[in-house]
Amino acid sequence: MKTYMKKKKESFFSKFVNFVLTIVIACAIGSQVCTAANNNLRIAQISDAHFSSYEENTSYKFLKKSGELLNDVIFQVNTSGPYDFVIFTGDLINNPKISELEKFTEYANKLMYPWYAIDGNHDISIDGPLTKSRFLATLANANENMNQKNLYYAFTPKKGFRVICLDSIIDYKLTSNGEISNEEFMWLKNELDKHTKDVVVVCTHVPVLEPYSSPNHQMENEYEVRKLLKTHKAPTIVLQGHYHAAKIKQDDNMLIVSCPSLVTYPNAFRVININSNKKRTIVDVYLKETNLKDIQSRSKLRLLGSERLYGEDNDRNASFELKTDGE
Repeated sequence: MKTYMKKKKESFFSKFVNFVLTIVIACAIGSQVCTAANNNLRIAQISDAHFSSYEENTSYKFLKKSGELLNDVIFQVNTSGPYDFVIFTGDLINNPKISELEKFTEYANKLMYPWYAIDGNHDISIDGPLTKSRFLATLANANENMNQKNLYYAFTPKKGFRVICLDSIIDYKLTSNGEISNEEFMWLKNELDKHTKDVVVVCTHVPVLEPYSSPNHQMENEYEVRKLLKTHKAPTIVLQGHYHAAKIKQDDNMLIVSCPSLVTYPNAFRVININSNKKRTIVDVYLKETNLKDIQSRSKLRLLGSERLYGEDNDRNASFELKTDGE
């Protein structure tokens, strides 16, 4: 005859202790996950889209396909998230027309993530209706994130990170060069002074450091701007456009990332992942090419020196370490 042991009932105290331990462990794990997420900033950078709803292709710009290329990138971003935000670093449109900018925002609003934009030289008219103030008002009408006082502005997407968007466009004469005005320069200095401990992400159309030499496209006071940015001892990541080139340059605690154009080879955008802790900041930079390979192949055939725009391997996908304490 088999004998059975009577199962001992779990006491209330034991149940309570197990419950508390479960909550504590869950909170600890959750805290670690949240902390990791909060220390990480993921950005999609789209530059020089040169959107046009009516123009034919030029010798090297696939303007007729600009809408398709923009749609492809938006699809890629939406299906490869999450992102903290998307930044358009200038030349949203090819010709400074209000109607074109309004059509561009219809595309941009398909993004699942918050998006921001800065102006490029193709976005602002010298003697036409699309002034800087009208450019900003048109964007603000479509996107509440762009309800800013100036075209240079800053925001905090997450604790420990400060994003500074610059207006580098000259609108008092016809030129592809850029500059940071005295007023904006002092504003930039004040931003850096207020956020000494934050990882700073600077977004500009005209580069603070050229990916290749082009006297007709450079920032006229780039040395002074770069010198000011170098005073920021915490990590500084600069996202820039204008030159349609894939190039990455590390200068001590500053990382300068140049982004290609959507309408010229390699028809690509950037993904930037920043992970920061008390000792170091790791920045992973990726080049994401269009899925529209036929356009990309045809675009390459139209260019002499396409290698300069495509860059070296470490200009496309690479990882960089910056010292968080700036030492």
